Parts: sequence; C-alpha cells; structure tokens
Amino acid sequence: MGRATLADAAAHPSDLTAIPAGTLASSPESSRHNTKRKQTLLTLLDALAELSKDEELGGTVIEQPSFEDDRDVPTVDEHLQKVGAEAFNKFQRRIHNLDRELRNFANAARQLGSSVGILSSSFHLRERLAQILFLFRENAADLFPRKVPRRPRESLVDPNLQHWRKSKRYKPPPHVANPTIMESLDPEDFPFQLQMFAKDVTTFLDCLNEFPEFTDEAVNSSILSLEGDLKYWASCLKAYEGQFRYPAVERYLHDLSAEMGEHLDSITSSLSVFIEIGVPTIRFAQKHTSQNLLNLSTVATFFSAVTATTMQFSYTDTHRPIADAVNGFWFTSLVFSIGAAVNSLLGLTWKQAMYRSPGHRVPWWVLIWIKRSPLVFLVLSVACFSIGLVLFAYSSNQHRIVATITTIFSAMSCFGLAAVSAWFASERWAFTRHKGRKWLADVISETKVELAMVPGVKWIIYEPRVWFWTISGWCRRHLHGIGRGLSRFNSVVVDKFSRHNTMDTDREKAPEDHNGRGLSPVYERDPSEPLSPIRQRGSDASPLLPISEMRIPTTVATSTDALSTSTIMSEDGSSNGAVPTAKSRFASAVRSVMMLRNAAGAASMPFTPRRQRTTSSDGQHSKGSDPLEQVGMLRTSRVATLVPKLKSLEPTQDLPAHQALVRHLQFSPNGRFLATSSWDRTSVIFRVGDPFTVHRILAHPQGFVGQVAWSPTGHLLLTKLNRGIKVWTEDGVCRKTIDRRRSVQSIAWLPGGEGLMSVEGSDVVRLDLSGQVLDTYHFDRMTLHDVAVTQDGQRMLCVGTLMASGDGLHPSKSRAEKQIIAYNLDKKEIDNRVPVLHDVRDITLAKNDQVALVSYENKAPPQLWKIEMVKDTARLSLRHTYMPKFSVDFAGPSYFGGKNDQLVLCAGKAGDIHIWDRESAALLHHVRAQALGGDLTCIAWNHPVDPFMFATGSHDGAVKIWTTPSAEQSSQHYSQEDSAASSQAGTNGRNTPRTISPSPYELGVRAESPSMQSVFGSRDALEQVASPLQEQPSPLQEGPSTASGSTSQLYSQKAPAEKSVTFSESPS
Repeated sequence: MGRATLADAAAHPSDLTAIPAGTLASSPESSRHNTKRKQTLLTLLDALAELSKDEELGGTVIEQPSFEDDRDVPTVDEHLQKVGAEAFNKFQRRIHNLDRELRNFANAARQLGSSVGILSSSFHLRERLAQILFLFRENAADLFPRKVPRRPRESLVDPNLQHWRKSKRYKPPPHVANPTIMESLDPEDFPFQLQMFAKDVTTFLDCLNEFPEFTDEAVNSSILSLEGDLKYWASCLKAYEGQFRYPAVERYLHDLSAEMGEHLDSITSSLSVFIEIGVPTIRFAQKHTSQNLLNLSTVATFFSAVTATTMQFSYTDTHRPIADAVNGFWFTSLVFSIGAAVNSLLGLTWKQAMYRSPGHRVPWWVLIWIKRSPLVFLVLSVACFSIGLVLFAYSSNQHRIVATITTIFSAMSCFGLAAVSAWFASERWAFTRHKGRKWLADVISETKVELAMVPGVKWIIYEPRVWFWTISGWCRRHLHGIGRGLSRFNSVVVDKFSRHNTMDTDREKAPEDHNGRGLSPVYERDPSEPLSPIRQRGSDASPLLPISEMRIPTTVATSTDALSTSTIMSEDGSSNGAVPTAKSRFASAVRSVMMLRNAAGAASMPFTPRRQRTTSSDGQHSKGSDPLEQVGMLRTSRVATLVPKLKSLEPTQDLPAHQALVRHLQFSPNGRFLATSSWDRTSVIFRVGDPFTVHRILAHPQGFVGQVAWSPTGHLLLTKLNRGIKVWTEDGVCRKTIDRRRSVQSIAWLPGGEGLMSVEGSDVVRLDLSGQVLDTYHFDRMTLHDVAVTQDGQRMLCVGTLMASGDGLHPSKSRAEKQIIAYNLDKKEIDNRVPVLHDVRDITLAKNDQVALVSYENKAPPQLWKIEMVKDTARLSLRHTYMPKFSVDFAGPSYFGGKNDQLVLCAGKAGDIHIWDRESAALLHHVRAQALGGDLTCIAWNHPVDPFMFATGSHDGAVKIWTTPSAEQSSQHYSQEDSAASSQAGTNGRNTPRTISPSPYELGVRAESPSMQSVFGSRDALEQVASPLQEQPSPLQEGPSTASGSTSQLYSQKAPAEKSVTFSESPS
C-alpha cells in the first residue's frame, strides 16, 4: 500500500492530491512527527521531480561535468591522484626495505663484539625512518586524499615492539630504548626531522666504521651522499617556515620523496652486501684476535709456572749480592708473567663484550692497557727471567763453560727479542708519522741515504764493505783454483782407470770375432736392426765413460743412423720409423697447425640469421584505454565551440626560414608580423598573410640569436645575443645595440614599452631603449633563467635555480632546488617563493595577470600558477598541471592561446603538439608526431587572428603555419592527399596522418578531443564538421626543382609597395 502511494506521488510530483488524505491528516498526539514526515516527503518528491525533468529534456544523454567548473575535470584529477599515490607507495616500499635490512643487520651484528653501538644506532635510525614515513604520508594524504589514507600516530611504533610495550613482564635490555612518539609531530617539523635523520645516519656510519676489520666503501659513499642531501634539503626548507601546509610546498616535498628513495635503495643494497660479506669477515677477524689473546694467556700462564718452579732453587740463597739479584729478576719475571696472563684474559673478555664502548669513546690509556700490556708484560717477563738465569749460572758456581754458554745464548735471545720488539714499535711509529704512505723499510732506506751523505759516516759504511769484498774475492779466487786442480787430478785418474778396463775387455772379446777384427769401443748397430731410443744414447754393453767422452760418439752415431735409415717394417707388420730430423719435425708441426686452423675457422664461423623487415602499428589505442579519451558529449559549454576549430587546424604553409635550428619565434601583438630567430645568426620578420611573405631579414654577425621579443605596441623588436641586445624597428632598422659584460639569459619588455629587463646571472637589470641601466635587482644564491613583469609594473615573476642553501650547502647527489619567485619592484623585496624540483625553463603571464604559465625542461609537463593578493602581498599557488597523453620530451616554452588566453599549447621535440583547456586542464586536441617536419623546437600563437593560427619551428630551419584552410585549399589539399595516398599505397603501403582528431563517435578507435553531442544534433552533422584530416605531402617529398621552385615562389610573392631587404647593424 505504501509503495503504491509513493509510486503515484513520484509519477505526479507536482500534484499533492495524489497523496492520500490519511497521509496528510494526523492525530493531535502525532502532529509534530507528521509535520517532519511531510517535509521529508516533499523534499524527496522535489528531488525526484528534478531528476524526471532532466531525463525528459536530455533523453538518453549522459550527464558530464561542465568545463566551466572551477575545479579539475574528474578524469584529469583522477590521473594525478593515481600517479601521486603510486609515487608515494614506491617511497613507502623503499622505506620498508631499508627497515628490513636494518633489522637483519642488527640480528647479524649481535654476534659481534662491541655491537651495542651499532644496535642502538640502527634502532634509532629505524625510529627516525618511521617518523619520516609518517610525515610524508600525511603530506601525500593532503595532496591525494582519495588514494592515500592517513595512519594514526601509533603507527610510528614498530609492530614488533608494540606488544612488548603492552606486556608488563617484558623488560627491554638496557641498550635498547623504546621508540618515542612525538605527539607534536607536524609538517612544520620537516626541516628538523631531515636534519636529525642526517645526524642518525652519521652516527650509524661512525658505529659501522668502529669495526676496523672490514670497511665497505659502497656503504660509506651511499650514506655520506644521503647525509649531504639531507642537510641540503633541511637547510633549504627552513626558508619556507609556516608554508608547509601550502599545496606548492607539499608538492615539492612529494617530489623530494623520489630523490630520497634513490638514496634509500643504494643504502639498502650496500647493507645487504655488508651483511653477506662484511659481518662474516668481522666475526672471523674478532675470533682470530680472541684466539691470539687466548694463546698469549696460555703462554704467560705456562711461563709463570716455569718461573715459580725455577725460583725454588734460589729463593733460600739470600746472603750474597749476586744471589739477591737472581731472586729479584726472577720475582719480577713472575710478576710480569702473571700480569700478562691476567691482562690477556681481560682483553679477551673486553673484545667479546657486547656492551663495550666504541673505540673513540674509550680513554687512550685504557686501550693501551687492554691491547698492548699483555704482550709487553710477557716480553719483560722473558727478559727478566733470562737475566736472572745468567746470574744464577754464576751464583751457583757452575762450570765456566756452562756459564759462558748460558750467557751467550741468553744474550742472543734477549737481543732478538729486543730487536723484534723495536721493529714492531718502529712500524707503529712509521704508520703514525706518515699516515700509512710509507713503510718502515722505506723510512730506513731514506735514513740510510741521508746518513750516507755525511762524510765520516760514508767512510764508516763503505770502507769496511770494500775491505770485506776484497778479502772475499781473494778467497773465492784461491778456492776456485784449488777446486780446478782437484778436478783435473780426478779426471786423469779416472781416464787411466777407464782405459785399463777397456783394454782388458777387448782382449776377452777378440776370440769371439769370426771376421778376425776387433770391436770398437763404441757400439755399432746393424743396419737391419730397428732403431730404439735406448740405442740412440749408446749400448748398455759399452763401458762407463766420462760425459765429455760419451757425447761425441753418441751424437755421431745417432745422426748417422737417422740419415741412413728409413722406415723398416717389423715382423708383425708395424712400421718403426727412424727418428725424424729437425727439419722434418718442423714441417710436420707446420702442417698440423694449418690443418687445425682451417678446422677451427670452419667450426667458429658465426651463423647469421636472415633479417626480415617488420612494421610497427599505428599506435591506436583500444576502446576505453585512456580515461581522458572517454569524456563524452557535453551540453552548452564554450569547449564545444573550441573543439571543431582545433580539429580543423592543419599546416597550411611551410616556410624555409633558416638554414639552421629555429630557436625562438613570436607573433607581434597586432598579429601582422612573425619574428623568428635561429642559430644561423639571422632573424627573419614575416608578414602575416596568405601566403606569408618575407618582410625583413636581420643579420647578426656577432653570434647566435637566442630570443625575439616584440614590444607591447608591436613597433619595436628585441633580439637577444649571448652578450648583447639589439633594438630593431618593424622595418628592419637597428636602432641600438646594447652590449653587456655578462651573459644574457633572457629579455622581457616592460608593460609600457619604455624599457626592458635583462636577466644576467643572479641579477635582473632594468634598461631603457638607449642601453642606460635604470636599476638592478639582485637575487642572492640564485641563477635566474626568465622573468615576466605584470601589467601594472609593480611585480616581477622570476624562475631560477638555487645555487646554495642558506647555510652554504650544496647537493651531493640530488638535483638542486629551483624556485618561482614573486618580487615586489617598488619595495625591492620578495613577496613569495615556491620551490620546485624540475628544471624550470621560462615563465609567461596571462593578459589578466592572474595566472602564470611555467615551462620546464625535458619531460616535466607545464604548470599553471595562480597569483593571489593577500594583504598587498602576492602569493603563488599551483592551479593545474597539464598532463600529456603519454610521456613527451617538451621543446621550447609553452604558450597561452585562444581568446582571452583560454588555451595552453606546448610542442614536443618529436613533433607532438598538445592543446589543453586552461581552466579545466583537459586535453582538447593532440597532434601526433609527424612523419615529415618533426623535431620541433618552439611554438607560438597569433592572438589577434581569427580563426586560430599558430606557428612551429623545427631543427631543419623550417617554420610551419597552422590554421584553418579555405574551401579551395581544403579541396586541393584533399585531392593531393588522395593521390599521395594511392601512390604510397603502391610503394610502401603506409600513410601517416599529420593530425589525428576524430569525431567523438570514434572514441573506440581514437579519441583526442571531447566535444558535445547536443551542439551538432546528430552524428552526420558532427562528422561533417569534424572530418579527420589526412597527411599533407611535404615539399621535401617532391623533386628538387619543385622544392626550389616553391622556395623562390615564396620569396617572390611580396607586397608591391615593399622590398625584401637583408639588414645588419646600421646607425639609427
């Protein structure tokens, strides 16, 4: 019943009779409740009535947000929110990774001695990281509230420690402090937190370097670079005290998180390597040191026992002085040995102690006593025992030989001990004196050279040496003579004995010779007998001869057999070749090497696969791929009238303006002229028309022309050189050349045209048209790039790079801070400064002086900054960031365009052109990179001309004019495109369009510009207005004669009342 009633009421919202009487009438007891219920129902009915009216008027049209709204388009804002949240999440992951590595490092360092310092510093560093993450999260939550949630302050406490704090039974160790929560943690604490972060990082590095057993330069360099950047950021942020809630400063802090994240990644990777390599190395070194102390303690204990045992033989003899001396030395030795054992155990305990202080926190005498005393005491104990032993040999009336031997060997051992101890001490002194640059041997060599220069010392050093060499040479010669005599005598005796044995052997073998001739002492081989290696060195039956007598016969026999014997087959069919000569072996080796090289060359020949040419896609997006392309039809809005005009723009003229890169171009305020500047040392003034004609060519023999600037009235033109400024009339007459001593970065006109601003380093110089300096505005520690003056002439906007912080600090690894400054020219003071991280290029003011367009280097998109007056002070706030469709490397400055600066346009180096709506930051039109005429360098808009017109400059010196073609040009353009498309389809089958702005009905294929369905009525009407543009053939594709003809035709078509003249400097 109730549902039916409400349904009827919704069907007729304006008719109150549709509501039953029982619903309106009520009893006196419930009149108050019925009144509230009636009001609620009437409110709901009004809302339903509005919705039903909207459906009746709009049909099935989907309601979209209006671009007239003062806020961002939801799709654009959603994209910025997503990108910002992803950047913060990446920074959060980096913080967590470093925190995990610090926990792992603390767990690994617990096994090391003196680890309390590194444990405490790592804990405090983790605590600081939690606070830094909390502040950056709060900052990101203010910027991106829909994507980054806030966290309570209790999140500063590590989750692993929270349950310890809640547990009453848990008592943390004394070296671990509970993490503190700063209740007053606020974004204003950013400078303090960054400075304390740098201090904690330095403390961690100092504790890490307390382990001399291992030093990792990667960890040191990464931590030192982070420390330098943290101090630099903290010093720079002090200048923005009280502004950390401003969106501009919040965005700068958000950008700093990416810079800090790179440092954190470097430290994380270095700590990981330190844990894997450094901690085991330190543990091994400490274990080795502990083992040495333990061995020293064992030796000292053993030696004290030996000393105590020896003292039993002498402690009763106390009536003679020599006996008392023995007891004194041995008692002293016992004391030193016991001290060495005890100090060794003390040092061992101190080395392995976890809670010991770092080395730089301990007094020097404590370190010396712990580290040096055990070895020194043991050396003194051995020396005292040796002296006492010598004295005991004499006091006990031992034999003189025993006492002498004991004295000699004890003296030798004591001398060696003293020498080695002196060497150790000298090495320590040499290291301390020369800081490790020289060894002790080098110091001794230098000392010898210095002593050798003294005459007396030189004689003492060299004369005994000469005597020694002379005596040793005489002895060596006589010994060699005696040796040679003994050798000759031995050889004579052996020769006689060998000949006697040979004669006896010949007599025994003579009857066995059936031919009646005696055998030679040298073994002679039968030619039919195979040659063996043993036979090459002589027969085993030959007598043992001296080496000098065996070499000659054996060599002769071997060479003779080798020359006279060929390959002989044995009885089993195997061939035993003769020993080859050296020449044959060399030839065989050469043939083997050649065969191996041929085989290796064939095997190592690389296999080269056949390349096939591939073609890439046209780059079209799938349906619904980009939320910016899904902006539907809008109702009555100004953007609906802009979209068809922007889609109809195409390059109608291609002007060969320069021979080199076009650096800058600008239309005159009255729209009659276009001025260009180039690196070919010329500046060209074109007369705007159909077609454009060359009005004047301005030559600059001094150098490159970096910028052109028309006066507010359009009658004068400024051209900027490296160290000079030229003032030209619109007819090309140089009125004045202003020479400057410093490099000129940029120039800007004053609002009334009575003078100009010259940006020179850290100064902005105010000049009149005659070159006289009117005033100078200095910006401390800044390098300015561009300025812009408001229409009232009271304020100036500047962009530049901060060279050093307020404390004189410089960044170690990160990018330097850049600033956008609002400067009061009357008071000569800064009203407001805003930090940015990207490389800022220039700044442009809108006509109403309410907003400024800032352009950046590389891939940073342009931004719109709003100028607000608060208590007679200008304040800058970020209005929009104009995001492109994809990452683009922007070229040249961005410009305002359209009526009342309602558009923002920017060119990309690859040829992309983006046009946004200024108020909503919505991308209205996108011209893709061109197949011909790419590599753009600058862009400029012609404001007075209607329909729209803008110009682009490129690297090849060409200037393209973009405008809406006339009907005749459009028909001719389409016919040329059809012919070009058919010819290209027969050759390469590829046709690259210049501009791509299809109708909104083709969003599934490619949508570049949102429009409104209600304006055009139907799809056919919309397609007639916004037909897709095809590629216009470039003059470069035509023949040389055509290109040259077009160029000559361009320069020949001029105004009849003017002549094209090339002007250089001329007196005014």
